[in-house]
Amino acid sequence: MTSLHGLFVPLITPFTADGTLAPGALERHAHAVLDAGATGLVALGTTAEPSALTTAERARVLDICAGVCADRRAPLIACAGGNATAESVRAVTELAHPVAAVLAVVPYYVRPSEEGVIAHFTQLAALSPAPLLVYDVPYRTGRPLSGSTLIRLANTPNIAGFKHAVGGIDAASVELMAARTSATVLSGDDRFASALLGLGAHGAILAAANIAPREYADLIAAWRDGDIIRARAIGNSLDAVGATLFAEPNPTVIKAVLAERGQIPSSAVRLPMLPASSAATTAAAEACAAAATITRV
Repeated sequence: MTSLHGLFVPLITPFTADGTLAPGALERHAHAVLDAGATGLVALGTTAEPSALTTAERARVLDICAGVCADRRAPLIACAGGNATAESVRAVTELAHPVAAVLAVVPYYVRPSEEGVIAHFTQLAALSPAPLLVYDVPYRTGRPLSGSTLIRLANTPNIAGFKHAVGGIDAASVELMAARTSATVLSGDDRFASALLGLGAHGAILAAANIAPREYADLIAAWRDGDIIRARAIGNSLDAVGATLFAEPNPTVIKAVLAERGQIPSSAVRLPMLPASSAATTAAAEACAAAATITRV
């Protein structure tokens, strides 16, 4: 199995000023984050606004990401599945490209029991042509998972690991890391990535890495190499980046900063998202510039 350790960037979906897909900008941005040190890409994550894309647009985004990863020999993680098991199986088995892993969210809104979550992922993993990463994000799904459930999922065949995004370092996080399973744990919380890496996480899937890929790649490398002093310094310098980029709904501020830099054609998002405010954009740009200065020392 392809290693899933390191930094994976869940790419934004660039739009033109009139709100249409900007495929050339997406391809350039994908290459840019890999050039800056990212290990691989994540296609059609929350940051990509997939629920606002048409079926054809989602297919185009996946095509572009798969093409870039093939050219660069980089692993691609694709997001697929939802809160219905049968539909999730269909989405995963009908992916148009081979991928290193499928990122599948814990069933949301319906709030199944933890046994139901285990049954969902057991069936999905048995039928998936690629290893699964369980996306545990209870503040979006409404379904928190206990440490014992996470450990059972970690030991399920064809489940490679987790995108762990529980809004902090809770008891379940500590129990999962302390269990020392063979599962890969990737932090999905930008502000808590350094803390989870300190507990032994293998990398991260971070929306903020659309803006600061080199800095987050350096953070992961420092923890991996045991350079604790540098890892702490980088992690502390990046806290303001995570805070300001998510001061308004994701990915509005990220797209505004990228557009301000001239890296994408516009800051456009699709309803029900609204563009980021100028105040939020300025604060995030300043935080990113300050972090870049510190991490280069």
